[in-house]
Amino acid sequence: MRSIIEMAPLQVYYSGLLFTPRSSLIRVGYFKDIPWVTMEPKVADVWSSLIQTLEGHTNHATSAVFSPDGKLVASSSWDNTVRLWDASTGKPCEVLKGHTWWVKSAVFSPDGTLVASASWDKTVRLWDASTGKQYGVLEGHTDWVNSAVFSPIGKLVASASRDRTVRLWDTSTGKQCGVFEGHTSDVNSAVFSPDGKLVASASSDNTVRLWDASTGKQYGVLEGHTNDVNSAVFSPDGKLVASASSDKTVRLWDTSTGKQYGVLEGHTDWVNFAVISPIGKLVASASNDKTVRLWDTSTGTQCGVLKGHTNYVNSAVFSPNGKLVASTSRDNTVRLWDTSTGNQYGVFEGHIGMVNSAVFSLDGKLVASASDDSTVRLWDTSTAKQCGVLEGHAWEVNSAEFSPDGKLVVSASKDNTVRLWDTSTGKQCGVLEDHTNHVNSTVFSPDGTPVASASWYKTNRYLDLSTGKKCGVWEGHTDLAVFSPDGKLIASAFREKTVKLWDASTGKQCGVLEGHTDHVNSAVFSPDGTLIASASEDETVRLWVTSTGKQCGVLEGHTRSVNSAAFSPDRKLVASASSDRTVRLWDTSTGKRCGVLEGHNSKVNSAVFSPDGKLVASASLDYTIRLWDTRNKTTTETIKTHASINIMKFSNHGTHLHTSHGILQLKSSPHSGGNREPPHTLTHSLYVPDQWITCNMKNLLWLPVDYRLSCSAINDTANLIVIGSLSGRVIFISIDFTALPAAYLQPSVQAAVIAGRLPGPAGC
Repeated sequence: MRSIIEMAPLQVYYSGLLFTPRSSLIRVGYFKDIPWVTMEPKVADVWSSLIQTLEGHTNHATSAVFSPDGKLVASSSWDNTVRLWDASTGKPCEVLKGHTWWVKSAVFSPDGTLVASASWDKTVRLWDASTGKQYGVLEGHTDWVNSAVFSPIGKLVASASRDRTVRLWDTSTGKQCGVFEGHTSDVNSAVFSPDGKLVASASSDNTVRLWDASTGKQYGVLEGHTNDVNSAVFSPDGKLVASASSDKTVRLWDTSTGKQYGVLEGHTDWVNFAVISPIGKLVASASNDKTVRLWDTSTGTQCGVLKGHTNYVNSAVFSPNGKLVASTSRDNTVRLWDTSTGNQYGVFEGHIGMVNSAVFSLDGKLVASASDDSTVRLWDTSTAKQCGVLEGHAWEVNSAEFSPDGKLVVSASKDNTVRLWDTSTGKQCGVLEDHTNHVNSTVFSPDGTPVASASWYKTNRYLDLSTGKKCGVWEGHTDLAVFSPDGKLIASAFREKTVKLWDASTGKQCGVLEGHTDHVNSAVFSPDGTLIASASEDETVRLWVTSTGKQCGVLEGHTRSVNSAAFSPDRKLVASASSDRTVRLWDTSTGKRCGVLEGHNSKVNSAVFSPDGKLVASASLDYTIRLWDTRNKTTTETIKTHASINIMKFSNHGTHLHTSHGILQLKSSPHSGGNREPPHTLTHSLYVPDQWITCNMKNLLWLPVDYRLSCSAINDTANLIVIGSLSGRVIFISIDFTALPAAYLQPSVQAAVIAGRLPGPAGC
């Protein structure tokens, strides 16, 4: 948060007003300062127990631990680093670099001068906590090291490994001084007892084992868990061990007898970590159910649920005084919590699982969101209120699509079904049930009467919307189903070497396009439906005659996989996007290459023609979109996107690009008047990369971690943003662009305002 404030203080001020709780004095007193927000996101009513979110890791955070004096937090990550943070301010202090693979855990020495980190590069590394310099490398394990921990007086380190052993190391020399063998599967963690006499190790063999630290002899086997034991920890007095397991429980054990003392049940997914508070009264457990739970050790009752992480929680640890808990998650964050309040965090006004897709109806009046909570929800865009819950799926819903007239929604789910819903009543009006694996996507035909669905199990199925019955099963493909322009044919492609054609009226296969020598990534019909272009990992695009299925061209020249192909509106050209960083143009009548568009410095995901065929837009993993003049093969515009774009489509008039992250206004618009539809009067382009809502590629609103997108949608007039989040929230933000500061308008619009040709925004 501090780094964002330093980079963009004004935008964070706006975000603070928008996303602070409704009852906060800041929001009540100053919200009028952002009059350009006409629909505000729904937020919590009161502050939660979350104190800080520490951002900086670029991959999953795997562990966090306080220094003995409570002033620092050390966190480890899959980004191969350990980071040190100031616990009072959240400011990053040091980045410890040296590991060559994921770092699974990090821990301070008892005096706080050293940090030990365990990595899947098979090493434990020691670091100077004050300078961040590497102090030593402990080598000897033959497989991943999952955890490392100091002995109470700091002279030893115990490390747990996938090689089924626990090893002891002398911190002063770095030499190995003991190997504990006995587990029959991976050892996930090891920890010393408070007096240093015992070591407890947790293993995927479903047991916790106790060892004599001085002799290496096994002292006891704690059996009872029914799945992997992910971690074990001693109580401060050494009388108890708490173990966390993939069987969704935490178990307490008496170390003197080895008997089970209690079973803490409540998590709905694997428990990754458990820790006992410094005075022994609480247990904190971290789980794949995205929560940290607090338990009373004397009674075993749950006394708090800390909600806010948007992905699996890997670990939790108490501060030395027990007043705080730090938790790490696969959402790449470390979060600090106040244990005294234990307030539930979050506003769960709709979905309770990750939102996988959000889509507007064609008239823009509704949004349908599909979620891991097994539901599709309908939202009124004028009020942002939920107006329907489509329940019936038994598992995660991957996608939802509106019919062209907006009267129906079709949903695809991991429960192997496609379901059809009436948007006016929310009632289910059709089920396609006999897919034998997850259904990934659905697509309506051009006239909106049939639907094609694509499944993981290499089948496409076809649903008659008038009866709700299946009228065809096409076996051999998955992931992609596309209708011909007249709706009579469907082409399907998957990770095989062919494209298959299906008769949409009967569901019968009517052609197999064979010739590719590697996986086919995409297939597309020409605008008149007479040709098909298929793009393949064999580095070619192939052209096929739709009526006969015969190959009529092999477009060769790319040096890596071809990811997509697109026809020009007049069918005379094909543009192909490739992992060789180029887009190539081809003459469909001769099959000859007529242009190579070079400039991207990474894989090109897709390319698409403008409505008049004069421009090609290409999107790349280099986080840019480039516009190319098809006549002279030069770049006319480069747009930095700050995220990878996979889907693009020009607006009908060619002045905007609709992308998978928002609508972008183009400077090099191909609009030339004539009989074409006049351009929109949009004065802006909205775009939603990971952390920001941008306007004309300038940062407008910073999104706090809990409101960041798993998917987003923007309406055609580009003033309403819908964001589906990992936490299950669906938020609506509407913006009045006439009230925006002039700095966010396009330069041409600013000039028009100054000249008096357009009304000026607020502040002009």
